[in-house]
Amino acid sequence: MSEEKEFDIKEELAKLPKKPGVYIMRDADDDILYVGKAKILHNRVRSYFKENIGRGPQIDKMVSLIARFEYIVTDSELEALVLENNLIKEYSPKYNTLLKDDKTYPYIKVTLGEDYPRIMLVRKMKKDKARYFGPFTSGGVKETIDLINKLYLIRTCRRNLPKDFGKERPCLNYHINQCCAPCQGNISKEDYAHRIEQAIDFLNGKHQPIVKELKEKMQKASENMDFEEAIKYRDLIESIRKISETQKMSDNAGEDKDIIALAIDGNETVVQVFFLRNGRLIGREHFYMTQVEEPSAGGILTSFVKQFYAGTPFIPREIMLQEPIEDMELVEQWLTDKKGGRVHLRVPQKGDKEKLVDLAAKNAQLVLSQDRERIRREEGRTIGAVKEIEDILGISPLTRMEAFDISNTSGFANVGSMVVYEKGKPKRSDYRKFRMKTVAGPDDYACMREVLTRRFTHGLDERKEADERFGSFTRFPDLLLMDGGRGQVNVALQVLDELGIDIPVCGMVKDDKHNTRGLYFNNRELPIDKHSEGFKLITRIQDEAHRFAITYHRSLRSKAQIHSVLDEISGVGPSRRKALMRHFKSIEELKAADVGELSAVEGISERVAKEIYAFFHDGDERREG
Repeated sequence: MSEEKEFDIKEELAKLPKKPGVYIMRDADDDILYVGKAKILHNRVRSYFKENIGRGPQIDKMVSLIARFEYIVTDSELEALVLENNLIKEYSPKYNTLLKDDKTYPYIKVTLGEDYPRIMLVRKMKKDKARYFGPFTSGGVKETIDLINKLYLIRTCRRNLPKDFGKERPCLNYHINQCCAPCQGNISKEDYAHRIEQAIDFLNGKHQPIVKELKEKMQKASENMDFEEAIKYRDLIESIRKISETQKMSDNAGEDKDIIALAIDGNETVVQVFFLRNGRLIGREHFYMTQVEEPSAGGILTSFVKQFYAGTPFIPREIMLQEPIEDMELVEQWLTDKKGGRVHLRVPQKGDKEKLVDLAAKNAQLVLSQDRERIRREEGRTIGAVKEIEDILGISPLTRMEAFDISNTSGFANVGSMVVYEKGKPKRSDYRKFRMKTVAGPDDYACMREVLTRRFTHGLDERKEADERFGSFTRFPDLLLMDGGRGQVNVALQVLDELGIDIPVCGMVKDDKHNTRGLYFNNRELPIDKHSEGFKLITRIQDEAHRFAITYHRSLRSKAQIHSVLDEISGVGPSRRKALMRHFKSIEELKAADVGELSAVEGISERVAKEIYAFFHDGDERREG
């Protein structure tokens, strides 16, 4: 089994870059446990795996569950901070409890809907006439607003202008030369608007004009021996430098974008895709491409864009590319037609968008250089294994496979399971379980007929009622995998034929020792190399379908046992029986409960708790007596 290990934590820790970024901890089911930021990923992530240094039981518990980790490199710790916030909001990881509140990072808002706009700190972006900049760190926002007030003398008061002209004396800011006092009519609306335009230019990153002006003033003050004034200008210039670092992790437009870049080494390529949704970078995915025929980055990107967006259900309004692709206008039109709305392909040359593409390229290079062998092993177990199955069956592509199994005990609580694998990986969100409605006895064929009929009838109904993006049953598989041979395959083919659905059906045939030995397809058994990745994938799918069915059956059986036993206890009616069944997972757990634990169940009084306890323990006491 060791040869199938996907992630060697000790090996991956040694590869961590000494750069800022965000790290993502995942458990054995690939669920996200924790998202954190790091000034130096190499130091921060490694610290989790050192011996206990008093970090608390919660963190110790989280570390014990880590099966693998991943990371996204950023250009600064500030970018990592914002990306961390985006990912936590998107995925709500279990161990980010302290961050699961409504706290958001601040923005700078320019109230352009007013005659005399103000510049202020806000926590949320709204759909109004204002301009927003950010997000920033709290200190950065205050420094920026203070600096703008000093440079452009923008008002900070809440007076309703021009309605309140001259009603009150000017505030202290006017007297310390940090406001031009529009409240007194000291400046025209046009001149004040020009100051706002200058402030917006500054917030947009156009710092050189004001820096040049400040340097000239500093030089003049120094020549006049006014060193205190020179120091003030020097500090202002330093403040501009500190707050000028722009944010690349969020986009004020709040739109959906994909950012695509690649890294090439010989005939191997990694393509990195960053996903921006509602203006926030919420995740990324990389794709490892081998045997690349096109020598140029543009040619590789062309092939990738066509293949990727041919299969993905969502196409954003804008796709930013590292290099121009071939037939760019034609591909853009194809994507527009596919989406049903305008799609733009762009190759940014400057600004934050170019930096985002550069960031994606850096991450692609890291994946290519550090994770090459792990990617190969993972793709061999998943995509490579699927390719082997495609070759055996002569079917392509097999993007989605569904497997079904039946579980019962002498006909009691017949249940069925449906597990889904996409690109060789389990898609647990699409798993489904069925409790038989029409089959009473131990008839696996009849149970399978009911399960498949319900699954595909439901899917057909969903297709009629809603868009194909909705409903897990709407998407039909490229291959049905049955836990058995000829008999189960024939049942599936009959159901599909009755419903007018054309899907290939393959049986997973077992030997006398209940081990998979081959595949039953098109009325014949096909041999499969038991040492191949395709065989290992078939075995994993078969085991997973069986596990999922057995787990569901056991839960029903335990509840049924509790139900039947509770019927015999005085004082326990339907509502109390239901409360006890919800509280205790098995008959053994119920028997082991004391009076205090029983009375803690909703609706169970102390008198009834004693009745339940006595029912299970009086016999024991008599035997002991």
